[in-house]
Amino acid sequence: MEVEVDEKDLKAAGAEMLTDGRHGLRIHGWEIESRKRSILNSLNLQQWEEKLQTSHLPEMVFGESSLVLKHVNSGIKIHFNAFDALTGWKQEALPPVEVPAAAKWKFRSKPFQQVILDYDYTFTTPYCGSQTLEIEQEKHGRGEESLGSCTLCWEECNEKIDVASLASKEPILFYDEVILYEDELADNGVSLLTVKVRVMPTCWFLLLRFWLRVDGVLMRLRDTRMHCIFKDDANPIILQESCWREATFQALSAKGYPSDSAAYNDPSTISQRLPIIMHKTQKLKVE
Repeated sequence: MEVEVDEKDLKAAGAEMLTDGRHGLRIHGWEIESRKRSILNSLNLQQWEEKLQTSHLPEMVFGESSLVLKHVNSGIKIHFNAFDALTGWKQEALPPVEVPAAAKWKFRSKPFQQVILDYDYTFTTPYCGSQTLEIEQEKHGRGEESLGSCTLCWEECNEKIDVASLASKEPILFYDEVILYEDELADNGVSLLTVKVRVMPTCWFLLLRFWLRVDGVLMRLRDTRMHCIFKDDANPIILQESCWREATFQALSAKGYPSDSAAYNDPSTISQRLPIIMHKTQKLKVE
């Protein structure tokens, strides 16, 4: 989705685009930047395998791509990257999704190779983003430096993201979508992790989405939405809503839905058909 930004809208919102070839903007104390780079080369992939202690990684890992949102005054930094997401995949270590025997041969890298799918080849991750607190060093009278001891944590809350306000006719000052990793599961479906961000004059909103379709077997959708309304407070209020959905093709077919994988290319159009297995709303707290 291409967004043409009107300079008048930027000025009216007190925003300015980043310079020096960076892609993003500054607005109400936030610096929001997306970086889209090429996939990791074989040397970098090998280094990642060593760090993650695995011999399996997605076909396309955009290791240098990221989305970073930093609140300058408080030091709150929310960022999204493939390495942390794959760390989550490795730690969760779900059992492999069973595929039909007739489809297993597609996973071979060599003819006549025996295929043993003994790991989560779908690269499903519980990742909801990374949060750090970057506090500027302060010099004291004797040249000493202090880093502070604040930490960030998410606490359960009853507040909800105001979806209605996001549907208003506010101008979009910045929009981007960053792919973190992707795998076609040896032509058996798709595994895709992306993050989208939208910045308006009054708030920013993002969607981190893991989408999995194992053809004829299973669909899984893990969404994390974050929303922040711009205020002049020292510490911004950030709401995070996580929703996990999944269903087998067999269960969907029993409800009268199509069993053909081609009917499930766009997760946005079929998400409501997938039952919710986990839902929670949290607020970011500085301690």
